[in-house]
Amino acid sequence: MYAVIRTYLGAGAKQFFTLLEQRNADVEATLRTVPGLVSYTLLNTGDGGTAVTVCTDKAGCDASLKVARDWIQKNASHIHANPPIVTEGPVIVQIK
Repeated sequence: MYAVIRTYLGAGAKQFFTLLEQRNADVEATLRTVPGLVSYTLLNTGDGGTAVTVCTDKAGCDASLKVARDWIQKNASHIHANPPIVTEGPVIVQIK
């Protein structure tokens, strides 16, 4: 398995996560199209937030980045949030 973590901070991050919360059903439906999706978690930190995506392989996580970028361009480009800090790598342990 492989994971990607996107952390949104600074300009527009709080407004962006407010929008994500309002549109959570749309976000969920969009992310479910990612091939090999194992899990997706969206955390609101109050001043922004973090998205954690786990897929069966790196290709799935790469696809999730593209899907997220496309959704943001279509639905949230007016917010002008800073690009996320992206951290990714192979999953060592996952407990369900």
